Amino acid sequence: MKKAATPPAQRASTRDVLAWLERTGTAHQRNEMARYGIVAPKAFGVSVGALLKQAKRLGHDHALAAGLWKSGWYEARLLAAMVDEPDRVTQAQMNAWAGAFDNWGVCDTVCFHLFDRTRFAWEKARAWSSSPREFVKRAGFVMMAGQAGRDKAAPDAKFLALLPIIEKGARDERNFVKKGVNWALRRIGRRNLALNKECAAFARHLAASQLPSVRWVGKDALRELTSAKVLAQLARRR
Repeated sequence: MKKAATPPAQRASTRDVLAWLERTGTAHQRNEMARYGIVAPKAFGVSVGALLKQAKRLGHDHALAAGLWKSGWYEARLLAAMVDEPDRVTQAQMNAWAGAFDNWGVCDTVCFHLFDRTRFAWEKARAWSSSPREFVKRAGFVMMAGQAGRDKAAPDAKFLALLPIIEKGARDERNFVKKGVNWALRRIGRRNLALNKECAAFARHLAASQLPSVRWVGKDALRELTSAKVLAQLARRR
């Protein structure tokens, strides 16, 4: 069900939200970001949990999202993805925001909370997967992972067609790219039993590669896709 935008009279201003972020941020949370490999030049130090609660209070507001994104603050950009209106997002906006991704936290949050919900999700997943830019390329595979869980109507063939793209992406040795590639393969393989079988066989193929990054993607995915826990979950779902 589509969520309605916040009525104009109830909308918060970018200034108000930034002031809230500044009041809420802590040095401890900034240290936690660094611990998880999130490098952000401008960060208040606000947890994702607090941002989600604030996003719920703010409601959906495309103009506010634009203002928050423009501020350049890490948490403001996460919040922008949470409050934006997917139906109003354009391809130009997606390209501009993706081009500004500078860490995995912004990349993954924007993809899962916003870009995955747009009508351009599949198109951008394919297009960005061949980008030379680390976090744009990661975004392409994160979008694939997202669609594996979100697009309930898509046929298996649509996901199987992504496997050659995943194999090509697995050759990229950059840490955040190969982890995104691995994520996409694992999520597709957890969609149903038929895709699990195909993806497990594909993971075995990758695991036999002479290239370290490809071999890692294959072995790590295979470990999860063939686990008793995952197979039991898929059997119950069937």
